[in-house]
Amino acid sequence: MIKDFFILDFSYDVIDNIPVIFIWAIDSEGNRVVLLEKNFRPYFYAVVEEDKINQVIEEIKKISKTNSPITDIRLVNGKKLFGQPISVLKLETVIPAYVRIYRDDVAKVKGVRQVLEADIRFYMRYSIDLDIRPFYWISADVQETQNGNFRANKVYEIKEIKEKYNGPIPRLRKLSFSIEVYSKHGSPNPRKDPVIVISVRTDNTTKTFVSTDLDDKQIIKDFVSFIQDYDPDIIYGFNSNSFDWQYLLERSHSKGIKLDIGRRINGEPSQGVYGHFSVTGRLNVDLAGFVNTISEVKLKTLVNVCDYLGIVRKEDRVNLDWYDIPKFWEDKSKKDLVIRYVEDNAKSVYLLGESFLPFTIELTKITGLPLDQLSMASVGYRVEWLLMRESNRYNELIPNKEERTVESYEGGLVIPPVQGLHENVIVLDFSSMYPSIMIKYNVGPDTLVKGECDNCWVSPIGHRFRKEPPGLYKFVLENLVKERKEIKSRIQEIKDEYEIRLLNERQKALKVMANAFYGYMGWANARWYSREGAEAVTSWGRNIITEASKIAIENGFKVVYGDTDSIFIKGNGDLNKLQDIISQKFGIEIKIDKVYRRIFFTESKKRYAGITEDGKIDIVGFEAIRGDWCELAREVQKNVIEIILRTGKVDEAVRYVRKVVLSLRRGEFKVEDLIIWKGLDKDVNEYTITAPHVIAAKKALKAGYLVTRGSKIGYVIVKGSNKLSERAEPYFLVRDNSRIDISYYVENQIIPSAMHVLKVFGVKEDSLRSGGTDILSFFKK
Repeated sequence: MIKDFFILDFSYDVIDNIPVIFIWAIDSEGNRVVLLEKNFRPYFYAVVEEDKINQVIEEIKKISKTNSPITDIRLVNGKKLFGQPISVLKLETVIPAYVRIYRDDVAKVKGVRQVLEADIRFYMRYSIDLDIRPFYWISADVQETQNGNFRANKVYEIKEIKEKYNGPIPRLRKLSFSIEVYSKHGSPNPRKDPVIVISVRTDNTTKTFVSTDLDDKQIIKDFVSFIQDYDPDIIYGFNSNSFDWQYLLERSHSKGIKLDIGRRINGEPSQGVYGHFSVTGRLNVDLAGFVNTISEVKLKTLVNVCDYLGIVRKEDRVNLDWYDIPKFWEDKSKKDLVIRYVEDNAKSVYLLGESFLPFTIELTKITGLPLDQLSMASVGYRVEWLLMRESNRYNELIPNKEERTVESYEGGLVIPPVQGLHENVIVLDFSSMYPSIMIKYNVGPDTLVKGECDNCWVSPIGHRFRKEPPGLYKFVLENLVKERKEIKSRIQEIKDEYEIRLLNERQKALKVMANAFYGYMGWANARWYSREGAEAVTSWGRNIITEASKIAIENGFKVVYGDTDSIFIKGNGDLNKLQDIISQKFGIEIKIDKVYRRIFFTESKKRYAGITEDGKIDIVGFEAIRGDWCELAREVQKNVIEIILRTGKVDEAVRYVRKVVLSLRRGEFKVEDLIIWKGLDKDVNEYTITAPHVIAAKKALKAGYLVTRGSKIGYVIVKGSNKLSERAEPYFLVRDNSRIDISYYVENQIIPSAMHVLKVFGVKEDSLRSGGTDILSFFKK
């Protein structure tokens, strides 16, 4: 029978010595189903010296293993490797795990130059070969079979996939969860510290499980039962891969419980690629993986991210410090606060997941990476999976990963800023400059020509790229750009708001992926790496910005700044004419990105702040974004910038800083505003330096708190005569605010953060310490 299915995820298992791929899906009636593919087999390629093909085949037959024999060896023509035609042997076996074993054995056979595509996960190999991706529909000839041990409405065996198509997304069942642990002494330890609250949120329900007498056996069982009964397609968490799942697994095992929450009965979450936990048949999405790109939020906690995005404001929810949880839990009058805190976390996670979902669905459809893996994969790996899929259509073999040292090269051009305050500044931006250059000049590792070439594009620094045929990068980028243009045209023609939103998410995802290609090409871990390609692109970019600036000046504008793919101009010239001249000259559209009604530049490149016509403030390159300061220092700098941009009055900003200094000296502050955060990039005992955060980490470790590589250390500086680093104390160990060294914060945090802005306007540092009101005293003489 022919039926239609909406794909959620893939997995596989070996059953009776046969590999079976599971496609977890929803059928057109809304049933949750699993499709069994039993006829696909693992394979890989061997590049062989042409005059030794027969000998190599015979040698490979000798290493075939009984448990998973090599069932087929055939010569494949028409493939390419880095654009060069190549003939390869395709070797097929039975058990996917044996591909790695054969990879090493075959590589040792005399006459084999290299082994390719032996490191691709089996179910992803299937997905690539058939070009089926999560969140797309397939039409398949299937036969219903016995359910076996699946939590599914129906189970089918696949006979043949007839069609793949993009269709409406069925109603997905989504669930978020948050847990809280009782840890009276130090960081939570799953061997002894119980889970006291688990809160679960769905689209219309909040269900909270609360432990009694610090025994978490029942609430873990209830949590498992709830997931089994609700049967979600997507499970949202926040830092769930780094904490919640591992903790729940260890706690459940200590209580003799199986965390059986997947759609395969008796299965448990297991850690897979990119560090994510896989829940069979469900998409376990750790939203923390999606917030790393939000540079404006320094400490990316759930509360901070949701507050910044306007999803759940801090003032609209319960906020507790983790070290207060045990104390509140033991106090009957405050216990309910802990429960509400966890419920608010679950709500925040759910709403955050819903805000990300439309965009991330489109990223999944483009890359083919299942949503749970997408959340944890870096931008580079997302690009790579797209290229791996498209290379199959292009008959390009997938190169092996290589270990490389990072090679530096000259980046984009930055035109030195005209220091000071400016008004009515227009930012002209080249639309997707680097992808456009890569398409125009056919840039890629497979088009690079090392020797002489008559039909090549020559970059300003001499690297050559063949003009024809198109390389893999050009092939993929042109498709992305073409589809985005078609979507933008379609948006202009339709009126349905829901469809417009979906199309906007799609075109945004296409843009994000296209813009990531240049960075991927210069990424040392990339399979399709090319340092020459990356530096050629930036060299073309530098030429374009230089010439565009000259054209702007010739047409009556003043260039006050330029950076990589944009120029900042002001003046009364003909803006439309300027855009037309530049776009026609370079074949890349240049358009108005922003208009700043007021903007100021420091003497440093890539450091400015401006306010747009609609009142939005952009801060680039300052500590308020970079996060080198405590929260109060960041807030002071941000407010100083805002006062200057909104009023144009520097003296008001100076008065504001004086007021903050005075409040600090009076003891009018919150400790959390003085915490300095820094992460550990290795274990504490591996450090030889005595940096403040390392000393604070060692003190926390000594006090019984779990501190490991990757931990975020929050500390304050306390009074004392010893070295600064030795006066760094974990903030949660400082109970008496009078211990805090206010002079340090005034002299080393507040005043320096403000002066990074105010020195542009000639303000004297001493004027921020004094209490005088003489406006002239603010400025240098």
